[in-house]
Amino acid sequence: MGRGRQKAKQTKVARDLKYYSPETNYKALEQELTGHSRTDVATDSRHSASRSDDSEDRDPYTGWSDER
Repeated sequence: MGRGRQKAKQTKVARDLKYYSPETNYKALEQELTGHSRTDVATDSRHSASRSDDSEDRDPYTGWSDER
């Protein structure tokens, strides 16, 4: 493909992205802005239960040290 065709294709894709406007889900936006939804609370509790050792959270790179 020549440079002219390639540039035209890139311009077409850029124009499509620029003027693309998907439908806005206002209900999901409202839930995100007002706080946690029911599924977020369940997800947060699962993540906190899986973290039993806080020492790993403090410095995740301790195992990668070059000093031995």
